[in-house]
Amino acid sequence: MDRRAISLSLALVFAFGGPATAAPPPSAASALSIPPGRIGRAVASLDGLVRAIMRKTGVPGVAVAVVHDDRVVFLKGYGLRNTRTKAPVDADTIFELASVSKTVGAAVVAAEVGRGVVKWSDPVAKYVPGFTLADPWVGSHVTIGDMFAHRSGLPDHAGDLLEDLGFGRADVLARLRFYPLDPFRIAYHYTNFGLTAGALAAADAAGESWERLSRERIYAPLGMTHTSSRFADYRDAKNHADLHVRVGTAWEPRYERDADAQSPAGGVSSSARDMANWLRFELAGGIFDGKRIVDSAALEATRSPNLLSLPLATPESRGSFYGYGTGVGYDRAGRVRWSHSGAFSLGAATTYVMLPSEHLGIVVLTNGFPIGVPETLASEFMDLAEFGKQQDPWFDMYRSAFAKILEEHGQLVGQQRPTSPQCAPRAAEYVGTYASDLYGPAGVEAAGGGLVLILGPRHARFPLAHWDGRTFSFQPSGENAGGPSAVTFSGACGTAASQMTIEALGANGLGSFTR
Repeated sequence: MDRRAISLSLALVFAFGGPATAAPPPSAASALSIPPGRIGRAVASLDGLVRAIMRKTGVPGVAVAVVHDDRVVFLKGYGLRNTRTKAPVDADTIFELASVSKTVGAAVVAAEVGRGVVKWSDPVAKYVPGFTLADPWVGSHVTIGDMFAHRSGLPDHAGDLLEDLGFGRADVLARLRFYPLDPFRIAYHYTNFGLTAGALAAADAAGESWERLSRERIYAPLGMTHTSSRFADYRDAKNHADLHVRVGTAWEPRYERDADAQSPAGGVSSSARDMANWLRFELAGGIFDGKRIVDSAALEATRSPNLLSLPLATPESRGSFYGYGTGVGYDRAGRVRWSHSGAFSLGAATTYVMLPSEHLGIVVLTNGFPIGVPETLASEFMDLAEFGKQQDPWFDMYRSAFAKILEEHGQLVGQQRPTSPQCAPRAAEYVGTYASDLYGPAGVEAAGGGLVLILGPRHARFPLAHWDGRTFSFQPSGENAGGPSAVTFSGACGTAASQMTIEALGANGLGSFTR
């Protein structure tokens, strides 16, 4: 199962309001006005929407904030922070934001742009010593803006598997140079660590750590006292929502997700109350409580479309666009929407949607495995606010989309191990150290009468089960883990292997290790 794609905003797929005509220019205003009182009625309906979807899905905890005309008009927590302790969620409960962090991080960089510390057009290599990519020219020219727009040419989710194996931030960024590149500033590929590189360039220019810069430029000025870019702050907070996954029909808190390595892209934690302040700031163009926090032009750049993030699939489709860490699109009324979703397969799902023409925004935080709950609530609310009724079966649409993304795939998925496998394994044929430029050394050891695969700087151990011939199976772990994956050794039975190919690490042809 390839779960990497879930961190891309599925709000870009549906939350702009379903099929519509071709996108109007960004300056176009909708010809459809919202009658007085409609938004208020949508807010009054929100409590029932939340309770209904929680009954339908059993998702443990939800926190919601709505902002309209620079006022917090809805703020509430529901359900449980942890299904074992039964601790309740409230408006100050801290959730991991996952990829909603990208838009928050873009505001941090915008603050530095407004202060004249950096420009969106500054090359990353100007501030990050030694930074480069597979094409040295691209490595020296790729900008902070390119990284926040996902147009560097790096392949989709480059670096995520390295993080799963225990590589730290510096190591992952240094190894980006081993990934093949697609056309520079033409191809859109969503990359957590590409965006992280851009963010760190801004922090290095400011002479601050990313975590401190985020607090000083955004969290403190906005009064976001329950918000941090450090996993330890989330973990150590008493009022935090633990991640949950579904086990059968129950939701269980089984995992932790430390996203410090990609903190600008996925490592922010916050509460609904704090995120309401952030919505007010974004919708006011960088002003909070009457005070200018971020330069308006620098912040506006984050919401300006750069590339199509989803294609124009049909003549009637609008497509979706990406700014700097922000999804940009148009709903069926022609109104501009800004949005982003976040998801950890280990147990978190979040989203926000803003309607700037109406100074309206909603953020939904949950501590459950992504099945479309926050996106459904945001879409249902926006339908009621704009049109007075539901326009689409949002939950069914999102649930189906997530199910497709989360399907297990691979050469062993759904297959039965042969009853009479060929080529009985002999340890001497496989035991040894194998090397990859990207992933570093990998070991194969004999242990307990079988073989064990050893990967990453933490020397994680994965038992290998013989499948057939020169192929073994193992179970990956981490955020991007899915079903069983194949490990195939070169050579004929009875000979020493000279190469090992790990299917789970094989995206972009990079899963081969030489003995």
